[in-house]
Amino acid sequence: MNGYQKYKEQSIYSMSGVELLLMLYDEALKRLRMAECALEDKDYGVFDNCITRTVRIVRYLNSILDMEQPISQEFRRIYEYMFYDLGAIRAGRERRKDDIAQIIRIMSEFRAGFEEAGKEVREVRVATTRSVTG
Repeated sequence: MNGYQKYKEQSIYSMSGVELLLMLYDEALKRLRMAECALEDKDYGVFDNCITRTVRIVRYLNSILDMEQPISQEFRRIYEYMFYDLGAIRAGRERRKDDIAQIIRIMSEFRAGFEEAGKEVREVRVATTRSVTG
């Protein structure tokens, strides 16, 4: 393993859960945008690869849901919808290319929501720490 790979691995291990989640959403969004471009360029190999990677991310996001939390049922339904729609996009390519934008919108909203939740959690931790010590 070279120095860059060690650095990259170490930085991932030092991330918080929210940061890792945001990184997954960022990667999925990047892949979806790449799939749109690949479809426009009729580069179906890149398109398939990008959709496959996005499906893996959605599958993983679905698998890590804490089903003890009531909101997780809603997330599961949306992830299953995305999983189904990504399959339809892959199968339909040109006919379903406009559906990619809808999945990007949903993923972007999820990402923004988790980012905001992460900020609120950090603020609560800082306030709690200050009140205990100050």
